[in-house]
Amino acid sequence: MRTLKTLILAASALTAASAAHAAEPVTKPTTTWAYSAKTAVGASYEAYVDGAYKDGGPTGAVSKVWFSVADGVLTETMYGLIHEAQIKQMRIAVKTADGLVVEGRDTTARTEYLYTDKKGRPLSPAYKITTTDKAGRFVIEKRIFTDPDRHALFLRVTIKPLKGSVTPFLVLEPHMANTGGNDVGSAGAQALTAGEGKVYLTLRGDRPFAKATAAKLEGNDALKILGDDGVLSGGSEAKGAIVLAAQLPTQASGAATYDFAIGFGADPGASAQTAMASLKTGYDEVLARYNGEGERVGWADYIASLSQLPRVAKESADGGKLAYASALMLKVQEDRTYAGALIASLSNPWGDTVDASKPSTGYKAVWPRDFYQCAMALAALGDKETPLAAFHYLPTVQVGEKTPGNKGAGGWFLQKSEVDGTPEWVGVQLDQTAMPIMLGWKLWKLGWLSEPDLKAYYARMIKPAADFLVDGGKVGIGWNKATIVPPYTQQERWEEQDGHSPSTTAAVIAGLVTAGEIADLAGDAKSGDRYRETADAYSAKVEARMFTTSGKFGDGSYFMRLNKNEDPNDKAPIGAANGQIAPPEDEVVDGGFLELVRYGVRRADDSHIVGSLPELDDTAREDMYRVRYDFSFPGVKGQFPGWRRYDVDGYGEDAKTGGNYGEGGEMSPGQRGRVWPIFTGERGHYELALAAEKGKPSKAQIAAIRARYVKGIELFANDGLLIPEQVWDGVGAKTRHPYVTGEGTDSATPLAWSHAEYLKLLRSLADGQVWDRYEPVAARYAK
Repeated sequence: MRTLKTLILAASALTAASAAHAAEPVTKPTTTWAYSAKTAVGASYEAYVDGAYKDGGPTGAVSKVWFSVADGVLTETMYGLIHEAQIKQMRIAVKTADGLVVEGRDTTARTEYLYTDKKGRPLSPAYKITTTDKAGRFVIEKRIFTDPDRHALFLRVTIKPLKGSVTPFLVLEPHMANTGGNDVGSAGAQALTAGEGKVYLTLRGDRPFAKATAAKLEGNDALKILGDDGVLSGGSEAKGAIVLAAQLPTQASGAATYDFAIGFGADPGASAQTAMASLKTGYDEVLARYNGEGERVGWADYIASLSQLPRVAKESADGGKLAYASALMLKVQEDRTYAGALIASLSNPWGDTVDASKPSTGYKAVWPRDFYQCAMALAALGDKETPLAAFHYLPTVQVGEKTPGNKGAGGWFLQKSEVDGTPEWVGVQLDQTAMPIMLGWKLWKLGWLSEPDLKAYYARMIKPAADFLVDGGKVGIGWNKATIVPPYTQQERWEEQDGHSPSTTAAVIAGLVTAGEIADLAGDAKSGDRYRETADAYSAKVEARMFTTSGKFGDGSYFMRLNKNEDPNDKAPIGAANGQIAPPEDEVVDGGFLELVRYGVRRADDSHIVGSLPELDDTAREDMYRVRYDFSFPGVKGQFPGWRRYDVDGYGEDAKTGGNYGEGGEMSPGQRGRVWPIFTGERGHYELALAAEKGKPSKAQIAAIRARYVKGIELFANDGLLIPEQVWDGVGAKTRHPYVTGEGTDSATPLAWSHAEYLKLLRSLADGQVWDRYEPVAARYAK
C-alpha cells in the first residue's frame, strides 16, 4: 500500500529522488515502536461545536488522548495531535517462583468490549484485556479507556495468582514527543513521570508503589531494569531513551485490584494534576462518561446518531458486531484538533523493528484516498457531521500557494500529510485528487452539503483539482519536480509506480464527470463541458491503454495493473518495488479494473471486465505470480476468497527469513505482500453490481454475497473486532511471529480502509446497489 521508509519509495518515476537516501547506513535501532497487530484502539467521543472541536460542547472539554493494545499489552498511546505518540508500551512483568514472566512474551491474551448492547454489539471502545500466564500461574485483567473530560488514560488492573505468590511490576517505556530518546524521567513512590520539551506524562495509582525506579534503556530491552531475578535496578531519575518501573505488593492468593491514571500536560505539575483528577473522579464515573450512560453524552450517543447503522448491520453475518465496531474504529481514528482529519491507522506497521529514535507517524496520517473511503463509509452509516467536517478539512491538504515549499502547479492533494497539513510525502496520485471531488458531489446529492457551501468550495478547492486532472502541470515541492500529464499518474493507488492505471483512471473519470455537474451548479458551464469532454477522452482509451491482448497469463486478454506507455502489448517492464523484480507489464495483474465498475465507468458485464477475472483468480500459478487465495477457518463451513494487491508484490514479511518488511531500512527479494481484506469487499461489490445489471438483485443473490464476502471479511477480523491491512496467506517462513493463516500480520491493524470497505459493502447490500456508484458516470459510460 505505502512504503514506510522514506529511503525506499519504489516508484520508478521517483528513482532520482530516492537515490539521495539510498546510501543511508543500516544500523540496528536503539529503540523501536511496538507490535502493530492491535486488538484494541480507543479515544473519547467528542461532539463537534459548529463543525469543529472546541471545549464547552455537549461532551465538555475535548480529550486528546488515543491508545492501542497488542498482544494484551498497552502499546502506542498518543496525546496532542493523533500522530504524537508519548508511550511505546506498558507491560506488566510478574516475578514468580519459577522466574520472571512478562505480558505478551509469556502470556495469551483475550480482548473484549466493556460496553455492549443486548446483542453483544460494542457501544464504546472501552476494553477488558485478559492476559493469562501460559504456565497457569496467574491471570491479569486490564480495563482500559480514556477520560473524556481530561487528557488522561484510565486503567483498572486486577491481578490474580493461581499457583503460588506473585510480585507484579509495571514496566513503562515512554517515547515522549513521538521519539524514543531525549526523554527525562523520574520515579517515586507516588508517581512515574516522563517528559520531553513541552509534553509530560505522569502515571499515578490509587495507592503508593512499593518501589519505583527510572533507568536508561539498554539494548532496546526494557526488562533489564528488572534483571534476571525480578529485582528493580536504576535510580530515581534517568535521561535519554529511558524506562520506568514500579513494583506492586506481593500477592499469595486472592485478587488485587488497582486503579491507575496516566495524565498528560505541558509540564510535570499539569500532567500530575490531570492524573490525580481522573483518579478522584473514579473508575465508575469516568467509564460512564466515556460510554455515554444515562444523561451523560458519550460513545453510545454517537452510535445512536447513526441512522443507517441498524439497517446496515442487518446485512452482516455476525449479528452486527463487526459493523458496530467498525463504526467506532472510523470515528476513533479522527484527530481531535483538526475536525474531519481521518487517518489511515493508529499503528506504525511492523513497528517492533521500526527505528523510534526519529519521529515517525507511520499510518497515523492523512492519505486522501483512505480518507475518502472512511468519509464515504461514515456517510453510509448516516453520520452527517463527520463527512461534512472531512470535506471542509480537505483544503488543508490540497497543494496551493500556501503549501510550505510549493513552487509548482497546485490543485492536487498531498500524497501523505500530518493532520495539520504538514507535507510528508509529495508524490502525485491522481485518484487522490479526484476523490475529494467525488466526496463533495456525494454529500451534495445526499442533501447534506448545501448548494451555497458547495459553490464556495467549487472555486476554492474543486475547480483547481478538476483543472489539474485535465491539464496536469509541473510540480515543484520537495524532491518532486515532475511534469504530470493526466491521466498518466506519477503514482497509482499502491504508491509505487507511474503509468496508466485502471483504478486511478476510474477515479479520474468519475471525478471529472462529477466536477462537471458541480461546475454547472456554480454557473461555470464552460468548465463543466471541458471536464466531461476530457473524461470522455480518457474513457475512450481505457482498453487501448491498459488491456493487453497478448499477455502471458490465461487467454492473453486482460486488464493489467498498469502500463507505462500507450501500448499494452509491448511487454515493457514496470519498475521494481519493495525488493522484488521488475517484471514485464503483462505479468502483473490486480483487481484495480473492478473500480471501473464500482464508479460506473464500465458495466459489470463488460467483456473486458469479465474476461479479466480468470487471470485475477487463477490459483494454479506459482506463489510469486498468484493473487487469489482461498481460506478455510476452523468450525466454519466453506472457503472464503482473498486477494493480494497484485502478483510480484513485495510489501510484506520476508517469505524466506520471516523478517519484517524493510527491516533495518533495507529491501530484500524475499519480501512478499500478503492478502488484503479490502479486496474481499471490492469483489463483493463487483458481484453485487453484476447482479444489479439485470434489475434489482434477488434475496438469494444478496444472501450469497453475504455468505461469501461479508462473512469472509468478518473472519479476517481479530478478537477485538479489528480488521487488518494484511492477513497471512500461509506462504513462506513465519519465524518472527507465529502467524495463523487467515489472521492479521504485523502490517497494520486496524486499517481504517478495511473497516470502511466492510461497512460500504453492508450499505450496498442494504440498498441493492453499489454505494460508491456515481449515476452521472454510469449514465454516460455504463450503457
